[in-house]
Amino acid sequence: MSTPLDSDLLRTFLAVADAGNLTRAATSIGRTQSAVSMQLKKLEDMLGDPLFERHSRGVVPTAQGLRLVDNARRIVALLDDTAASMRLPALDGTVRIGISEEYINSTLPKALGAFAAVHPGVEVTVQQGVSMSNVNALAAGEIDIAVVFEPGGPTRNEVLMVDPTVWVTSDQHEAHHRRPLPIATYTYLSGGWCDELGRKSLKDRGIDSRVAYASRTSNGLIAAVVSGLAIAPLSRSAIPAGCRELTEEDGFGVIDFSNVVLRTRPGRRSQTIDAMADAIRSAFTAGSHQQS
Repeated sequence: MSTPLDSDLLRTFLAVADAGNLTRAATSIGRTQSAVSMQLKKLEDMLGDPLFERHSRGVVPTAQGLRLVDNARRIVALLDDTAASMRLPALDGTVRIGISEEYINSTLPKALGAFAAVHPGVEVTVQQGVSMSNVNALAAGEIDIAVVFEPGGPTRNEVLMVDPTVWVTSDQHEAHHRRPLPIATYTYLSGGWCDELGRKSLKDRGIDSRVAYASRTSNGLIAAVVSGLAIAPLSRSAIPAGCRELTEEDGFGVIDFSNVVLRTRPGRRSQTIDAMADAIRSAFTAGSHQQS
């Protein structure tokens, strides 16, 4: 009979995988480096395969290590959700969320899953929309929580993460080599901050461009990039598989830095709304750790 996996070993494994360095991982979980090394060796002995390759700058997961990462995250998350659900009183009521489409299929499901595990009796509704519409809905009392973009820099609102806007191209099609450069924008006429800053970044670099695709949504821009029709300005966190950011080495660079902020409806606070806000914060924190 095989030895069951220890969740403590999995937590140590994830700390090392996220940090890429035994010393930083040990600091993050409050253990000594030697204790971390011993736990990793114990886990590797149990599984019968090395989980990390050692390099001068740190460690990187092996193929088996990469296989374990996703499963370990699910196991640890399930244990944490279960513990939380047993400790906290279950809430009820309703909570309404407005969020930009960049996070509707990535960060939000993690927040909703964690929240539902603890508070299954709460009725949750989600409104997808651009930042301005969500801000207006919040002011009108139509939603309770909004996750929106703001220009980078100082803000009075709670910043969940800083998400740069960058030019993105398809690895397969490499549309960024064409001239005039085909670009995808939100409108044919430069009317939004993303379009204006994107066009300005190209003009400042002396790159001649043409609008090859216009869409009202970032999903439309993603479709244009994936198909090889154009390059597009996208949030770094929204870069799809098979595509990559165009960096200074490519002759492009970051267009702008945006704050992703959490705002709640003024004058309507409740335990349910606060709990959902906490779940959203945790989901963005976990996501930023995985990207770093």
